[in-house]
Amino acid sequence: MNSGATDTVTQDWPCRRVTLGADTPMPLDCGVAIGPFTVAYQTYGSLNADRSNAILVAHALTGDQYVADEAHPVSGRPGWWRMLVGPGLPIDTDRFFVICANVLGGCLGTTGPKEIDPKTGKPYGLSFPIITIGDMVRAQKMLIDHLGIEQLFLVTGGSMGAMQALEWAARYPDAVFAAAPIAGAARHSAQNIAFHEVGRQAIMADPNWHGGDYFSHNVVPSRGLSVARMAAHITYLSEAALHRKFGRRLQNRDSLTYGFDADFQVESYLRHQGSTFVDRFDANSYLYITRAMDYFDLAAEHDGNLAAAFAGTKTRFCIVSFSSDWLFPTSENRDIVHALNAVAASVSFVEVDSDKGHDAFLLDEPGFFEVLAGFINGCAKHRGLA
Repeated sequence: MNSGATDTVTQDWPCRRVTLGADTPMPLDCGVAIGPFTVAYQTYGSLNADRSNAILVAHALTGDQYVADEAHPVSGRPGWWRMLVGPGLPIDTDRFFVICANVLGGCLGTTGPKEIDPKTGKPYGLSFPIITIGDMVRAQKMLIDHLGIEQLFLVTGGSMGAMQALEWAARYPDAVFAAAPIAGAARHSAQNIAFHEVGRQAIMADPNWHGGDYFSHNVVPSRGLSVARMAAHITYLSEAALHRKFGRRLQNRDSLTYGFDADFQVESYLRHQGSTFVDRFDANSYLYITRAMDYFDLAAEHDGNLAAAFAGTKTRFCIVSFSSDWLFPTSENRDIVHALNAVAASVSFVEVDSDKGHDAFLLDEPGFFEVLAGFINGCAKHRGLA
C-alpha cells in the first residue's frame, strides 16, 4: 500500500476502511475539497505479484460494497452480484482480485451525509458537499493508488456502476485495461432526472426530514424514503416482468375492498420494497447519490462531443444493454458504442434479449453471463492473465 493511510476493519460493518485525503483534501466538482474522508470496501481473491489482476466492481444507486458476500450484514441476503463474482464464476475470484467500494456519499461506511462532521460533531446532513460521479471515481482512484495498483485489469458495473466505469475509462485511460459498462448511459436523461426528482421531493416532503437534520430529532423520514424507493423500483422493471409476477392478482383476499388498502399483489410488493429499503439506506444519501447521477454527462466537458471523451483510448470496451430496459435503453448504449467507434476504440456491443427490464443486470441472465465471461477471458489472454 502506497498512500501511507492505514486500513482498519470496522466494527460497525464487516469490511475494510481506509481514511484518505488527510494530508491533501480531495477537490470536488462543486468547487470545495473534502478530507480526510473514509472509504469502506470489500475485496475478494488475491492480488498477483505484478498487481495486474485487479477488477473494480462499481455498485449501483442503492448497492454497496458487499458484492459477493454470502450474507449482507443488514439484510442477510446474498451479495448483489453473487451470481457473477466468486470462484469459477465469470468474475472469477480464483483468478482475479476483486475490489468493491461503497461510493462517496454512501451510507454503509464511506463518508456521506449521515457520518459525523468532525468540525461540528454532528452528522453532515445537508452541509455535506454535493458530489458527482466524477468525485466518486476520484475517491476510488485514491483507494486504488493506496492499494498500490497502477492499472486495473477491468472496471465494470451496472446502471450507476456503468457510469463510474465510463468515467474511469475517460478520466484515467492508462489505468484501465478493459471496461464493461452494463445497462448504463453516458448521461442521465431528462426522464430519469424527472423520476429522481419525484423521489427527492417525496423525502423532503416528509415532516420527519427536518431539512435533512432528522438525526438531531431522533427520527428518520421513512415514509418519504419508502415512497421514493417504490417509485424508483417501478422503473427497474418492465411491464412484462410486472405482469408475469403479479398480473391483477389480489393480495390475501378474494374480492376488492373498495378502499385504499393494498388490494393488489403489486401494491403489497411495492410497499414491502419501500419498508425494507428504509432499514438499510439513508434518506440524505439517496438525495445526494441521485443528484450525482443527474449531473452525469460525460460529453459536457467536451462541448457535447462524447467521442472526444475517449480520444486516444487503448482500453478495451464491452457495452451491454438489455432489450426491455426502458430506464437505460439500448439506444443510449449504442450512443456510447458510436462514440467509441468514432475514435477507433476496441469495442464490442451486445443487446441481451430479456423481458426483465433494467434490473436484468442483477438477475439470472445466462446470456449476459456468457457475454461478460467471454469478454473477460479474451481480455485476460491479451493481458497475459490466461
